[in-house]
Amino acid sequence: MTCMRMFLILTCLLVGVGYWSAPAASGEKRIPVATSDEGKVPVGKLKPGDASPEFMAVDSNRRLVSLKDFKGKYVYVDLWATWCSPCVGQIPHLQRLEKLFKGKKIVFVSISCDEDVDEWLGYLRKNKMEGVQLNFDCNRRFQDAYGVKAIPRFILLDKKGRVVNPNMTRPSDPETEKTLNALKGI
Repeated sequence: MTCMRMFLILTCLLVGVGYWSAPAASGEKRIPVATSDEGKVPVGKLKPGDASPEFMAVDSNRRLVSLKDFKGKYVYVDLWATWCSPCVGQIPHLQRLEKLFKGKKIVFVSISCDEDVDEWLGYLRKNKMEGVQLNFDCNRRFQDAYGVKAIPRFILLDKKGRVVNPNMTRPSDPETEKTLNALKGI
């Protein structure tokens, strides 16, 4: 092997290692982005009928919000982040569903995995995002219970906080609207 070829291989390896270790070195922990249009990822231990793990998250007014705050309504959870292109691509579809089901017994809860709360809040303001916007930096207990390995991820809970579908279809999928319309007592 020539010296030049060896030099190029070592340079590529060093650049690759530097690229992949940069987020870890900065303390940044990002959940992978799901690239499949179907949004199907392996589901954790929770299955339909199980009680959802309780969670506390910060809303866009920096107040703590709990899953208990939504009892009596179905909850369509959207796990997303501002840096996740597929997540951002679902926002217009989610907003359309929110308008379509306004006044019904369902709440659409967007939970951001962004670590920088100020950056997340700036994104919400810049993009005039309304509705229930929460941030909890992708709490591991919640992620682990649902087997969240990548985002975007959508979860449907019933009026008592039990899991209806731990791997719900995306807002852009026509099946989502059909599923929500078929919910009992919505």
